[in-house]
Amino acid sequence: MYDKEVMVENQVGLHARPATFFIQKANEFKSSIWVEKEERRVNAKSLLGVLSLGIVGGTSIRIIADGADDQDAVESLVALVKSGFTE
Repeated sequence: MYDKEVMVENQVGLHARPATFFIQKANEFKSSIWVEKEERRVNAKSLLGVLSLGIVGGTSIRIIADGADDQDAVESLVALVKSGFTE
């Protein structure tokens, strides 16, 4: 298991388009991946789950992965969040 905390800095947070990019990236990995905000944890491969967290800019989230490629998955998703969800 591997996890890392990251600050969501883009203005809109993880809504609609950025959440879609996030989920597409998460689905590239075999590991189970979760996003945690405060005490709530959801499946990072689920659009409804991620949107239900209501992550806005300035929010700190934890990305957690467990599986063969867990470290790569977390580092890749952290990099995506830090980039402001730019392709």
